[in-house]
Amino acid sequence: MPPTVHDPATRSALIARLRRLRPDAPARWGRMTAPQALAHLCAQMRHTMGDEPCAPRAGPLRWPMVKWAAIYWLPWPRGRVRGPAEAFATPPGDWAGDLGELERLVQRFVEREPEADWPPHALFGPMSGRDWGAFIHKHFDHHLRQFGA
Repeated sequence: MPPTVHDPATRSALIARLRRLRPDAPARWGRMTAPQALAHLCAQMRHTMGDEPCAPRAGPLRWPMVKWAAIYWLPWPRGRVRGPAEAFATPPGDWAGDLGELERLVQRFVEREPEADWPPHALFGPMSGRDWGAFIHKHFDHHLRQFGA
């Protein structure tokens, strides 16, 4: 089974890596700064929880096999894929505040049953709690690697 934030040990390791991330960490790829990445992850979590919906986008990522491969199997390209504009609309705030908010959002996510109804992803379309759990881990891991954490 691929890593998921539903697993307590995997989630703890991910949070520990987030706490090691520093606002001045240089990017290994892409154009975002570490504070922008943290704000981006917060926005993604608000989308995941249905707090901030994103307009759906058509495309091959909605095709079931492509979605499955992108979430569960294929490595993500570095700096070449652009997420929905809504995921980049929130500017970074105070580092400690943004980190605390992200941890609270992750906690809210895991308190919800994976079998519950979940909002669709703007690019991937309908998502189960299992899909979201794997996506969140992969997304966070992608940006933590971007900044060496």
